Amino acid sequence: MEKIKDIIASIRANKGIKEDFLFTENTSLRDDLGFDSFDLAEFTVKLEAEFGIDIFETGLVENIRDVKDKLNLK
Repeated sequence: MEKIKDIIASIRANKGIKEDFLFTENTSLRDDLGFDSFDLAEFTVKLEAEFGIDIFETGLVENIRDVKDKLNLK
C-alpha cells in the first residue's frame, strides 16, 4: 500500500501540491485527493507499470479500497 501512496504523492507533487494528505481505505481519489481525469489517467499508467494491472479495465474505482481490491493487495 505504501507504493500506492508514493504514486499519489508524485502525481500531487507534479500538480504543485505539497501538503500531506489523508491516506486511508476510504480516501476518495476525486473528492479527497482532488484527482481529475488527467490525474486518474496518470495514476492508471503508473499503477499498471508498477503492478501490471489496469485498475480501470473492469470499471471505475472511487477510493483506495477499490484500488487495493483491483490489485488484490491486503
